[in-house]
Amino acid sequence: MAGPSGSAARSARSGPRAPSTGRLRRTLLASLVAAAVVFPMSAAASPDVPAPAPAAFTQDAAPHERYAANRANLAEAARMAEDAGRTGRAVRLRAMEAAGAAQFLAFDGRGRGRAVEVFGDLGSADRVAVLVPGSDTTLDTYQRFRAGAVSLQQRLQAEHPRSAVVAWLGYDTPGTVSTTVLTTDRAGEAAAELGRFLDRLRGMTGPDGRLSLLCHSYGSVVCARTVTGPAVVDMVLFGSPGTGAGSARQLPTGARVWAGRGSGDWIGTVPHVRLGGLGFGTDPVDPAFGARSFAAGAAGHSDYLKPGTESLESLVAIVLGTTPTAEAPHA
Repeated sequence: MAGPSGSAARSARSGPRAPSTGRLRRTLLASLVAAAVVFPMSAAASPDVPAPAPAAFTQDAAPHERYAANRANLAEAARMAEDAGRTGRAVRLRAMEAAGAAQFLAFDGRGRGRAVEVFGDLGSADRVAVLVPGSDTTLDTYQRFRAGAVSLQQRLQAEHPRSAVVAWLGYDTPGTVSTTVLTTDRAGEAAAELGRFLDRLRGMTGPDGRLSLLCHSYGSVVCARTVTGPAVVDMVLFGSPGTGAGSARQLPTGARVWAGRGSGDWIGTVPHVRLGGLGFGTDPVDPAFGARSFAAGAAGHSDYLKPGTESLESLVAIVLGTTPTAEAPHA
């Protein structure tokens, strides 16, 4: 009997066919993205706590009316959380109450929670920074987000009294340990919310008001999908894993697009790939992306707004319309 052909013999000796190089590469890259994005941070679980429905307003409600109604809603949410035995949430809400005459344009204490807080006088401000947070920012971690807003406002006020900061926790941020944080799905829904908010915000500021979007981590994915009007003059991406877009020109905004990353930020180790909807593609600090660069110094992932940092000084300069120190090109 004739023996097997050469090709058949080689197949028999080699056993089952190995996966293609392309498939192996895609699997490896996807695993690297997951490992780099998910594991450096731990998620904070948010209990499904009872709370009153958000206060309802007419379209032309003045900011001071919104502030008063939302402070009352916050107090009631704290009481309901305490009565339900959700002491951790109750303590955090009481801390938000204790911050003084808090100025919330929106507040929802249900579930993971949402809050939009103003620092400064919107009515007289002609420079307004809107902070958009990243993953795992909830009412349970709100004080960390708020501290950055306060730090930014203090520096802005020192340079330009007619300034304000808005901390916009206006969407359900993805959990860091989740598949959602590796896709743009949550960002698309959030971008629609942010776009509507920016349209309303413009009518609350001074007549010459200019808005800057400061977008951290997954918040940069949200901003990159937000359609902005002419009042938004700057969009700043920092600590960004990518945007899902190949270049700044593809973003739906006429604003100047900036990008910066601190040398101590672990997000710089994330592979900038996009495979079948997983990952976020081009690194915004790569010159090929086409964003303006700014110096972020040695900032770690959660350090960009800390007092005394080079990154904070750069962000202040952008909001005020002056020229920040440029970052050296990233390799």
